[in-house]
Amino acid sequence: MSINLQDQYDKIYRYCYFKVNNKEIAEDLTQETFLKYFSQTSYINKGKPLAYIYTIAKNLCIDYYKNNNRGEKLDEEVLGNDDISAFETNFIIREAVSTLPNDLQEILLLRFANELGIGEIANIMGISRFSVSRRLNKAFGRLKTILRREDFS
Repeated sequence: MSINLQDQYDKIYRYCYFKVNNKEIAEDLTQETFLKYFSQTSYINKGKPLAYIYTIAKNLCIDYYKNNNRGEKLDEEVLGNDDISAFETNFIIREAVSTLPNDLQEILLLRFANELGIGEIANIMGISRFSVSRRLNKAFGRLKTILRREDFS
């Protein structure tokens, strides 16, 4: 399988950003992901490169948290009046997603933030396509319940 790494760079950045909530750290982790990927030249033409790239990114994010005890805070951005409603909506949804177990959060991130297909997610997570679909449905059900409690629906 040949993948276009330029297309994947933004997706890996988004993945890292959602994990660490910091632009600069996400940029560093994304660059380190690709450096590690290219340093493993024996793997580049074998296996499932996309799954391997996401595995590297996931492990780097885990290492970041272990080494920094989650001491970094989300950068505050200046919002215009037109952006406040969208910001509030995104914040509520993000808070609802953060209450889900990590595996469900990760599947939602891969599916909707990075726009990956069910098969690609299955390869990345090392589970069956059926399991991905089942977990997506489970995540949707839990989100509906959470958002109804918050009077968001």
